[in-house]
Amino acid sequence: MKTVAVTGGIGSGKSTVCRLLFDRGIPVYEADAAAKRLYAKDDTLLDSIEEAFGCGIRLPGGSLDTRKLASLAFSSPDRLRTLEGIVHPAVFKDFTRWKTLQSTKFEDYSGPNESFFNKEPFCVIESAIILGKPEFLSLVDKVVMVDAPLATRLRRACERDGVEPEMVIKRMAAQSFDISKVDAIIRNEGSLDQLEAETGKVFRKLEM
Repeated sequence: MKTVAVTGGIGSGKSTVCRLLFDRGIPVYEADAAAKRLYAKDDTLLDSIEEAFGCGIRLPGGSLDTRKLASLAFSSPDRLRTLEGIVHPAVFKDFTRWKTLQSTKFEDYSGPNESFFNKEPFCVIESAIILGKPEFLSLVDKVVMVDAPLATRLRRACERDGVEPEMVIKRMAAQSFDISKVDAIIRNEGSLDQLEAETGKVFRKLEM
């Protein structure tokens, strides 16, 4: 089963694109959501994060304070690399297990289907950082980037996360994208209907 990475900067709309794909029946693995799930169920992982970032990153109930962790991690490149070094191996292993399960579900499938834009079944991994992570990039066959005007991205992210623009700008500055590794771009500059149409157009043209 082939894999398409859907990436994009903060507030670009990549999660919305992935939701549209999921609604068609395409398996979607959300890397950020997976990391949060692993935080909740893997005490060893949480202990390693606490050891690296100090006490005070847990909420009163003992779960991880993801907002505080993000604030700490994005405060410097070294801290971000430290967090990634702890979390990424766990996510990598989780994704490979998930993909094996998806492949099994579709192993008896034959012939293209409109749900998959007239292609053989494929799965999607949503990740903002995959272009800079060779170990994850090696797992995918194609990369689709979602893009939107900077002002739009900033507004969306502030509204979604309930944070001040300065925090979002700091996180944006930590992201970089090597466009040479991107196979197609979805422009998210209009309504949801327009985004759905643009997504369909890009995926139908994508050579798998």
